[in-house]
Amino acid sequence: MYALADCNNFFASCERVFRPDLNGKPVIVLSNNDGCAIARSEEAKALGIKMGDPFFKIKPIVERYKVAVFSSNFALYGDLSARVQEVLRGYSPCVEVYSIDESFLDLSGMSVDFKAYAEQISRDCRRQTAIPVSVGIAPTKTLAKIASKLCKRYPRLNGGCYMHRPQDIEKVLRKFPVGDVWGIGRHSLRKLEEIGVRTAWDYASLPESTVMGLFHLPGLRTWKELRGIPCIVFEDMIEPKQSICVSRSFSHDVTDLQEFTGQIATFAGKAAEKLRTQHSFATEMVVFAMTNRFKEDAPQACGGIHVLFPEGTQEHRSIVVAAAQTARQLFHPGYGYKKGGVVFTGIEQEEAHVESLFSDTRAAGREARLSASIDAINRSFGEGTLRFGIQGDGRFHMTQEHKSPHYTTRWSDIPGVSVK
Repeated sequence: MYALADCNNFFASCERVFRPDLNGKPVIVLSNNDGCAIARSEEAKALGIKMGDPFFKIKPIVERYKVAVFSSNFALYGDLSARVQEVLRGYSPCVEVYSIDESFLDLSGMSVDFKAYAEQISRDCRRQTAIPVSVGIAPTKTLAKIASKLCKRYPRLNGGCYMHRPQDIEKVLRKFPVGDVWGIGRHSLRKLEEIGVRTAWDYASLPESTVMGLFHLPGLRTWKELRGIPCIVFEDMIEPKQSICVSRSFSHDVTDLQEFTGQIATFAGKAAEKLRTQHSFATEMVVFAMTNRFKEDAPQACGGIHVLFPEGTQEHRSIVVAAAQTARQLFHPGYGYKKGGVVFTGIEQEEAHVESLFSDTRAAGREARLSASIDAINRSFGEGTLRFGIQGDGRFHMTQEHKSPHYTTRWSDIPGVSVK
């Protein structure tokens, strides 16, 4: 058996943890630079606000219905996600973190009342983190995801759904839209609609040869999972990324070389931290930037520069300096840059990394200790606390007019209680 624990409207729910006055009221969370809606409470969805709606287009709805608006606060969301995952690990030794708001639990070999178990997990997550979580349990991961969706649709399930009897699975799949099945994308959906497949049951009832001919092995795995045959492996270890990218749209058009260089160097520092977190080394880096394409009367530029390191590196100093030097080459005076970033490729794992015969091992050791110290201090005291001068203030500059406090990750933002 597998369980899927899915946090309901996660970003909106995180904002409500410290704002209980917003329970039952419409809430939306905006993307970077307050661009568009990336999370909506059920009440906001009922008003017709769709995922990805630009903020300027939905402002009339926001003002008319007094929708609570928040800029994205990923430090808060990441911390609350980690707390939910910690609760989940108390219910299974094998937890696969699928995304910031979803985790699979392997319940193989357990002999419990799974319906009560699902409700208990949901109840415990709510009690310990204040985040509402829907828990679906089923024989396959795909069916578990469907079961978790039923929890959101039917409050009487008390946050937990155990779906295992063939007749119950068939009843659910006959009404479940095939486009909502995990693994069925828009391209696949068009093909299925052309042959009259509308529900998950229609898909599961197709001949195996038809599924294989249309969608090959990935589609066949989904088909088998809907029929109760586990095919999607459980991964409780996160695979290292083969490329790492850190990029942002700037809050304004950047025309100053020093500001531009500082932003690119900051992106590189963050990417280097991600590289070290997964114990990897990078042999190549691409630094790229582009101007604001919506300003047709302004000079336009879009491009990148490829950097080859003499050997694989994860050193903070060398990466940041190389990125800053490359940014200077990329910059054109008089141009207003709207977006930039850094991409690492040629990534190799620590155990496969071989130092050059001519490497200065003592210097490499010092740089490794320096990088580790930077990471430790920034984790403890906040991103950008310790940085090189070339990085400027070491923070990403974004428009965040509606950002909530860092309630759980910054001492100055901890809520205070006054006793009279």
